[in-house]
Amino acid sequence: MADDRVWLKAYPPGVPSGIELDPHDTLAALLDRACSRYAPQPAFSNMGRTLSYGEFDQLTRRFAAWLQSLPDVVPGDRVAIMLPNVLQYPVALFGVWRAGLVVVNINPLYTANELGHQLNDSGAKVLVVLSQSAGTFNEIAAHTTVQHVLVTGIGDLLGALRGPLVNFVVRYLRGMGGASVPDAAGWPDVMAQTPADYRPLAALAGDDLACLQYTGGTTGRSRGAMLTHSNLLANVRQINSWFSGLNVPGGEVVITPLPLYHVYALTCNCLAYLEIGGHDVLITDPRDMKRFIAELRRWKFTAISGVNTLYQALLQQPDFAKVDFSAVRLVSAGGMAVMPATARRWRELTGTTIHEGYGLSETSPVVCSNPANQHEFNASIGLPLPGTLVSLRDDEGAVVGPGEPGELCMQGPQLMRGYWNDPDATASAMTDDGFFRTGDIAKMDERGYFFIVDRKKDMIDVAGLKVYPNEVEAEITHHPDVIEAACIGIPDERTGEAVKLFVVMRPGARLDRDEVREFLRERLAPYKIPRHVEFRQSLPKSNVGKILRRELRD
Repeated sequence: MADDRVWLKAYPPGVPSGIELDPHDTLAALLDRACSRYAPQPAFSNMGRTLSYGEFDQLTRRFAAWLQSLPDVVPGDRVAIMLPNVLQYPVALFGVWRAGLVVVNINPLYTANELGHQLNDSGAKVLVVLSQSAGTFNEIAAHTTVQHVLVTGIGDLLGALRGPLVNFVVRYLRGMGGASVPDAAGWPDVMAQTPADYRPLAALAGDDLACLQYTGGTTGRSRGAMLTHSNLLANVRQINSWFSGLNVPGGEVVITPLPLYHVYALTCNCLAYLEIGGHDVLITDPRDMKRFIAELRRWKFTAISGVNTLYQALLQQPDFAKVDFSAVRLVSAGGMAVMPATARRWRELTGTTIHEGYGLSETSPVVCSNPANQHEFNASIGLPLPGTLVSLRDDEGAVVGPGEPGELCMQGPQLMRGYWNDPDATASAMTDDGFFRTGDIAKMDERGYFFIVDRKKDMIDVAGLKVYPNEVEAEITHHPDVIEAACIGIPDERTGEAVKLFVVMRPGARLDRDEVREFLRERLAPYKIPRHVEFRQSLPKSNVGKILRRELRD
């Protein structure tokens, strides 16, 4: 199989073909090393407050000790964390791991139904919840497995800085149903009264479960991907070896606008930068563009991660041109396809290149990434990371050749153990030879670069001809009056399915259906031209800004 890894020839100098991983290493040990090595340096900042690695070390020890003091909570039990990007999130995250417990990440904007499913499916015994989300939990509290609740407010770790800054962020969380939780503990009391004397677990090992990362549930109820300490550590090592030519240990400042409860920011920002002593600036509400840009202007940052829609939104802001990008070495993107028009405008305004990558919750998450020495956007997801095998398969499971589309299947040390309590789903997601089926259609060029064509389930069948929504969306966003677009298939009596395009225009622009179709006729084959065009003020998006085609179909 090694001879088939043509992408190795395109690796940057110094990047290894694989990684070595100690089976006894854990995320708790990763934190121990970082806090010892970088104790006086800044670790996390949020809303004007900065925690050094030394302070972070003590806070996570206290949190771990509190968890270990809870009755009927034993190593391996699940702790649900329902927090946005505030300082309490990384404290709770690493406190859970230090106590030998398992993290269940939960979106704080979930409905009671979504929250109840995730709590009960995981069997979580402990819930760490934002006060603004407490009302949602109260609706279902009596019908969950949760035995212990810790409630925290936005400003609990901000000290004297908490006043006006907190008020701005609470607007983002307004309407979430804030309420008190009977018998719940409060963050300030727990952290003040608990000594930092947690008991490190000598038996904790790499193959122990670290995280249940629930998938988006695009085909029904969300499933928990079982990620071990070794899975996450492997991806951290893969990422940091991949970008070793850019990163300066102890000298990186990364902006984190995507939520840490999402696996992209969890691994690529929180874990990967912590290993090298990076300073992680947490953005609680990236939708407040004015304050987001003010935060960007405050820091001499070296890296930022995001998704296409976030970068598009920044480019629309007049003040964004005032942000200093002179120290930036890495702009990463994932979660959804980066539109070439977005990458071009970004390059023109910032002088930096968007490095696109690809991953999933099931793969910790990164599978492929463009290399550190990339200087121009190429619309690819890059090359498989060290130690990762990728093959493209047709519907019969046969491997396809370069230039041919096929389902992207992968193997690697970052691949999950399986789906929590769902062996049938785990088995159906794997090929007979042990590769994970991602559900994404891709092509590989002769150099080993991979290009996502689209989600297999999103493909549109027009009279037997395949139309991939990504292609239509990418072409229409080249129009100067179009901000973003989404493409779906709808039933059609004559062709089986017809292409429908949703378009969001720039303020003040005037476009009609015929102009959209005429623009695309110069760029696409006739069967790909949308028969239906609908103009909208906005498009439905996930918590990380990914456009939700399924909601448009519904």
